Amino acid sequence: MFAAESMVRTLINQGVELCFSNPGTSEMHMVAALDRVDGMKSVLCLFEGVATGAADGYGRMTGKPACTLLHLGPGLANGLANLHNARRAFSPVLNIVGDHAIDHRPLDAPLTSDVETVCAPMSRWVGTVSSSSEVSTMAVEAVRQAYGPERGVASLVLPADCAWSNEEPDVLPKIDMPALLAVSENTVKDAAKALKSASNPIVYIGGTACLEAGLQAAGRIVEKLGCRLVMETFAPRISRGSGRVSPIRLNYFAEQAAEDLKDCDLLLVAGSKPPVSFFAYPGIESELTPKGAKIVHLGGPADNMAQALIDLANALNAKPEPERAPRSFAPEITAPDEPLNPGYVGLSLLRHMPEKSVICDDATTSGMGVYPWLENGPEHEWLCLTGGAIGMGMPLSVGAAFAAPQSQVFALSGDGAAAYTLQALWTQAREKQNIINVVFANHSYLVLNFELARVGAGEPGPAAQAMLDLSNPKMDWVKLSEGFGVPAKRASTVGEFDDAMQAALKACKNKEGPQLIVAEIA
Repeated sequence: MFAAESMVRTLINQGVELCFSNPGTSEMHMVAALDRVDGMKSVLCLFEGVATGAADGYGRMTGKPACTLLHLGPGLANGLANLHNARRAFSPVLNIVGDHAIDHRPLDAPLTSDVETVCAPMSRWVGTVSSSSEVSTMAVEAVRQAYGPERGVASLVLPADCAWSNEEPDVLPKIDMPALLAVSENTVKDAAKALKSASNPIVYIGGTACLEAGLQAAGRIVEKLGCRLVMETFAPRISRGSGRVSPIRLNYFAEQAAEDLKDCDLLLVAGSKPPVSFFAYPGIESELTPKGAKIVHLGGPADNMAQALIDLANALNAKPEPERAPRSFAPEITAPDEPLNPGYVGLSLLRHMPEKSVICDDATTSGMGVYPWLENGPEHEWLCLTGGAIGMGMPLSVGAAFAAPQSQVFALSGDGAAAYTLQALWTQAREKQNIINVVFANHSYLVLNFELARVGAGEPGPAAQAMLDLSNPKMDWVKLSEGFGVPAKRASTVGEFDDAMQAALKACKNKEGPQLIVAEIA
């Protein structure tokens, strides 16, 4: 038995059941171990950014880590952008990164790199196996670090000789993993006192506070106080739909975000940090909390925000249940030939989306147009682009579909973002996943056109405009999708999109595998 088999068995004992892999020569003994040991499914990804994004999606939906299997420093580097998103989402992710055998490293072979340094910027913990006897203990420590209590990315570097060794280290049993921290009674009492003394407070939530239990408690609080409930712009996962509390989603652009928080004299922060603008702009404040407003921290990503908000609601003697908005329904289509826009995509989802769906949003401007229409629609989970690194939507949907196999999963992607990680379509097709991909084809990095106008860089000339234009040539997403094994349809009108959505949902219901709709945006 290879030492790698002890590692795999130990990981399985810790509840790690899924491995998103793009291995190389240094990882072949891990590949063999995954073949020999029952209990962990391995999923091949054609690009490391798909593997890391899929692990993020799985972690957001389950609260536990999947692992990735990546090849040396360059392979890991290919997955860093989506690890950045995972880090910002506080997703539990375990990277297993192969390295050269210990005696081979000093020879400086072509793929030699400082793997630990490549891991460090996107990992909350980095460990390296130094001998085969450590593979099981280091595996347990890596899983423990992914659980937190501030959950995040843990990266374990595994030299090839430590994996191939015939030494058989002990397979370790399941251990208790760190849980979210309890917020103290005094912190809750102080927050209640501060809220009651404020004249215009805002409850500002993020992270796990945006899941159903946290939202319900936050809804009780703001209903009691008659104040605003505001949520960070890109929360990792938002529980939405009919019967759920719906906060104001902080606007992306700084000027509009400042309006969302205007005149507040106290900002209670739960599960996040005080809001700042995404970028600096000439003459605009980067910190969005109004001048003079007091900031009160209830807790952050390491804390049990749902329970803290429940305790705070009880301390304020809030009603047991917040008010519930009625279910909303989309009107029938009266102008099927109307040019398509993101709002009509939102209405089509409102019309047809099954209950308990999952939406992975990587569509930036178009996603913002879809989002409001589903506020009181079918119950669903909305996963956001937490770190702003585009190319997340399709990979995230791969992990979400494994985490919630009975749910209908949607990936909303801009055409520019989808081009970063379209290899995810191949994995979706190979695994016959229940995913509908919607690619918004505006043939432009549209949000950057807005940003160019906002940063004061002057009137854009032909060279600047060309750098943000995707129309020369236009990507043919039907052919691209079909080339990876995913059936696709193009829609440019309201009626065409609605028909395509119904057909895609029927195909998924019949277990025909993933589908793609190209939404040609007017």
